[in-house]
Amino acid sequence: MRPRPGEVLHFSEDPTIRRFAPHVAPTSNEPDAYVWAVDFARSPDYWFPRDCPRAMAWANPATTQSDRDRILGPGGGDRVHAIEYGWLEAMRTVRLYAYRLPAADFHPIGTPVPNAHVSTKTVLPLAEPEPVGDLLRLHEECGIQLRVLNNLWPYWDAVVSTTMSFSGIRLRHARRRP
Repeated sequence: MRPRPGEVLHFSEDPTIRRFAPHVAPTSNEPDAYVWAVDFARSPDYWFPRDCPRAMAWANPATTQSDRDRILGPGGGDRVHAIEYGWLEAMRTVRLYAYRLPAADFHPIGTPVPNAHVSTKTVLPLAEPEPVGDLLRLHEECGIQLRVLNNLWPYWDAVVSTTMSFSGIRLRHARRRP
């Protein structure tokens, strides 16, 4: 589930949203009110239940072969997502929806590389929300390794010390550090 040209996506478990109004997200470091969305490259970051903690890593042009081997391993592909066992059933059963929004209403945010797109005005979806479907199959079809771990923290600590690109979302919901 990716946006088409001229679109960005907002993922939600709520299929009844009719308009997106700017707000200060309680989990954001940004003090301004925004509508949040993601582009093609960052859509996979949200193929999860909303509160599911996840640690994600992907290769970039500066990634060393050593880091690629250590983090991605022999499983192939350029990207890996990790969750904890306690979230596997939710990954299998959540009903997630994608809202297609007009990209022209948004601008990129995040440094040094944008990690999202934001709008400061109310945005209307371009169409009814679309069910995302089977999240495990979506990862498989896109060649993204999905790892299920007892605890995310050892993996996360390894990832952030590499030349890989990475993102951690909802890590406050992860199990305690060992």
